[in-house]
Amino acid sequence: MFEQKIYTKRRKLLKKEFSNGILLFFGNTELPMNYPQNTFHFRQDSTFLYFFGIEEPGLAAIIDIDNNKEIIFGDDVDIEDVIWTGPVPLLKDKIQKVGVADCAPFSMLSEYVENANIQNRKIHFLPPYHPNNQIFLNTSLGIPFSKLKGSASLDFIKAVVKLRSVKGKEEIKEIKTGMKTAYKIFTTAMKMVKPGMFEYEVAGKMEGIARSKNGSLSFPTILSVRGEILHGHYHNNEMKDGDLLLIDAGFETPMGYATDHTRVVPVSGKFTQKQKEIYQIVLDSQIAAIEAIKPGVTYQSIHLLACKVIAQGLKNIGLMKGDVDEAVKQGAHAFFLPHGLGHMMGLDVHDMEDIGQNYVGYDDEVQPIDQFGTAYLRLGRRLQEGFVLTVEPGIYFIPELFKLWKAENKFTDFINYLKVEEYLGFGGIRIEDDVLVTAEGYEVLGKPIPKTIEEIENL
Repeated sequence: MFEQKIYTKRRKLLKKEFSNGILLFFGNTELPMNYPQNTFHFRQDSTFLYFFGIEEPGLAAIIDIDNNKEIIFGDDVDIEDVIWTGPVPLLKDKIQKVGVADCAPFSMLSEYVENANIQNRKIHFLPPYHPNNQIFLNTSLGIPFSKLKGSASLDFIKAVVKLRSVKGKEEIKEIKTGMKTAYKIFTTAMKMVKPGMFEYEVAGKMEGIARSKNGSLSFPTILSVRGEILHGHYHNNEMKDGDLLLIDAGFETPMGYATDHTRVVPVSGKFTQKQKEIYQIVLDSQIAAIEAIKPGVTYQSIHLLACKVIAQGLKNIGLMKGDVDEAVKQGAHAFFLPHGLGHMMGLDVHDMEDIGQNYVGYDDEVQPIDQFGTAYLRLGRRLQEGFVLTVEPGIYFIPELFKLWKAENKFTDFINYLKVEEYLGFGGIRIEDDVLVTAEGYEVLGKPIPKTIEEIENL
């Protein structure tokens, strides 16, 4: 938890965005894994954390703009709970740490919301993703489940995105603290890799390091010798000589801030010549993208820059052909790079994606490009000082996509399918780092995790 004044300031800035109504914040509740007392790992809602800072289940909050009140709703534990959990501070004591004066039993939340609704007061809430919060809105306000997302407050969404997008000094410090553990997680994992091991051995070690640092992984680890599968969560493959192991993972600090990196390791310890050529193209595109980061530049343009570096590199080794600019304009490069360059990062690894990705990554000026691959770019808007984002270009050889596009004779002016066929079974390569947008340009966060060919082989 940060200092009390941090949360007080955040709420004060938020309230300036509204003239009336109430702002409704949902914390998360525990969910049963296989029976009620055996629950999934609890993770507090990130927006609730940002404004109220209390990391425990069963809470909600209201900022009443009309009456200038802030209330946290929740219940204290009773003696039956205490014998299982031990003594727990009272809610009235916990709320003082974040500068809130009033609290009430959770059962009073529905009454407060229903009364506001009867009075035709505007009730602002964010798109709900947690089932219990969806049920609450359905019951208290009578909104059909199918219309909950569309009924969320656009003003509330935009206000939260405005505040959370620009990271404060305390947030940047916390993310940098997490980078120390991220470095240990990745260098330990990369050193372990060798033929005959199973992927789960590496994945398990990574999770153990995260837990040993009083944190967790910021998302389910992607770790696979099938690097062409963008989200490879299956970890049962045996690693063999000649394989490339793609590791995409992050550390979440005890305060909920994320890191996110990707590295690719040759299982044998040495890249083949073919692997070196593809790897270097990806690295060149990542470096070019990072060096282009500065305030006022659209991230969409940086994404397209990275695509052109990749297309030119692939043309140089015979996998692509024709005019590089036209290939990228038409989307032919997406055969090799079918995803976006990166995303915002903070309290969520995909920061605020629950609120609505287009509100986070785009605005009235910059809209998504409706094209295969490029449409998956999560961040396109102009960059501002204080943004924290990821830069992760990649090249993949996806057999299913090869079969489909070749059969359709798609982009034959730009893709050399005969040459590509030699690479089926190659897998995929992706390189990712986390970057802070500064007043002068950029700062790559954390101690550099080895990523050049020489650095990786030496490691």
